[in-house]
Amino acid sequence: MNKKILMLGWGYPPNIDGGLDVHVKHLFEELQKKNIEVDLALPKEKAPKKENIIPIETGEGNMGWKARKMSSKVASLANEYDIIHTHDWFGAEAGFKAKKYSGVKWVSTIHSVSSDRSRKSGGMEDLEKLAVEEPDKLLTVSQRLGDKINREYGREPLVIHNGFSKVETSGKKVGKDLEIEENMVFFVGRHAEQKGVEHLIYGFKKYLDSGNDAELVIGGEGYLTESLEDFVDLLNISRNVHFVGFIPDRELGDFYEASDLFVSPSISEPFGLTITEALGAGTPVAATSNGVEEILSSEQIIEIKPDSDSIKEGIKKGLNKGRIEIEDERTWRDMSKEILEVYKGFM
Repeated sequence: MNKKILMLGWGYPPNIDGGLDVHVKHLFEELQKKNIEVDLALPKEKAPKKENIIPIETGEGNMGWKARKMSSKVASLANEYDIIHTHDWFGAEAGFKAKKYSGVKWVSTIHSVSSDRSRKSGGMEDLEKLAVEEPDKLLTVSQRLGDKINREYGREPLVIHNGFSKVETSGKKVGKDLEIEENMVFFVGRHAEQKGVEHLIYGFKKYLDSGNDAELVIGGEGYLTESLEDFVDLLNISRNVHFVGFIPDRELGDFYEASDLFVSPSISEPFGLTITEALGAGTPVAATSNGVEEILSSEQIIEIKPDSDSIKEGIKKGLNKGRIEIEDERTWRDMSKEILEVYKGFM
């Protein structure tokens, strides 16, 4: 393939906001391994000094402002490429302008939709509509998200699932450091309404009230962190709950390996990379509906609802499950091969 590709991302590990950034990083690196000509444009403050990564000055402002600043610069670069590949709403304007003024083919991948987000940036819905309706090829990361996009916008995307993520270990003794003496239940992610952390906390409280002992470790940060800590105090379970903040990539595997159960209580989870990380570490998972379960057999994830009683039962079942092993994991190489076929369709 002799096409030249410009990708537009938002972050790059370890400087990330979510699973979208992990997806972009793996796709970029897998395409490079295949000797595909690909450049990745990122906001300057999140762009590592790495070959073929283009840092874009975005200035001060909210995410919507930064996305607009990026779009102007990226669109001006587009005439040097054959394909522009954007992700979610923040890449919509860049993709649209590049297609209109430079004649490049536009691929748009949607990782989540605005109706699932509790916090929105200015003009997000209009840009999301653009990112769904106008590209030459529309992709998404799970069938459940694809169905939602079809219902909301009337366009059916091509589903290309993410790969399974492996995380590093550093040898950190999580249980010892946190002085955990009981079974460890773990969550990591953004502290936002759609992640359902308050349901997890209340379900954990009910699990303790049923005469059980365990300790809950909550990783990550967000605008709800302080209110979640207050909720734990109100429920009088502070002794059993540990807020550990941001967990560096090099230590994340240590937390999964130390856990007896990982819980993903999201109200909406288009895919769920933390689920794959936990499974890859051999940790049982209790999770609400997600995209990962589309590529696994039904017994490999304990199904729960974003409801405290359901989560209580999921914790009970999960802590009796023991370590697990997933065979034939989907890889990021598998994902990139399928996306490469999309690019080849423009030849």
